[in-house]
Amino acid sequence: MKPLIKVMLILAVIFASTFILGRVLGILTVENVKSWLEAAQNVDPIWVITTVIALLFLDLFVAVPTLTITILAGFFLGFPLGFAAAFFGMTSAAFSGYAISLRWGEKAISFLVKDQNERINLINAFAKSGPAMIMLSRALPILPEVTACMAGATRMSIAKYALFFAIGTVPYVGIAAYAGSISSPESPQPAIFAALGLYLVLWIGWYLFKRKTAVKQLA
Repeated sequence: MKPLIKVMLILAVIFASTFILGRVLGILTVENVKSWLEAAQNVDPIWVITTVIALLFLDLFVAVPTLTITILAGFFLGFPLGFAAAFFGMTSAAFSGYAISLRWGEKAISFLVKDQNERINLINAFAKSGPAMIMLSRALPILPEVTACMAGATRMSIAKYALFFAIGTVPYVGIAAYAGSISSPESPQPAIFAALGLYLVLWIGWYLFKRKTAVKQLA
């Protein structure tokens, strides 16, 4: 398990550095995202869809406020369209990360983990814990990108990754986009409650997962 944690932490640090850089430069703030979507709406709804997809795809390279963008997608586009745009954006980022890591991830792991037995242990550890990590990855920023890269680098089948990605992402996007569609600046409570509820459920899921993993290690 230690080699897996090591590689995932290194990936997390790399993604986190882009998040910090974006905040320091004041580029990908919530205020900026909202102003871009408002400007796009004033031109044509298709530009809102394009902006949502582009921002969520960009999350693969530069950490963005994913939940906020999804809620705003519901607010500006309505539920069905907002859901579709946000889900397409997240899917394109996730499977791009998977594909890139499928191509070059094995070499990266070999560079970071020199011992062959440890690399085998890493692959086996992700095969066991990866499905739960993928399904619960929306609980934390950066984790969806990390798990996508790990899935590709460890050569998890694309069908298996797609299944666990969908289980974790479809409800997340659906609830957030719907909450945004029934919210307004005067009545933001649905969006607030949805955000809190999503994180609460996901964090409980992570707690149960960690507890189960700890029990197995002690057994």
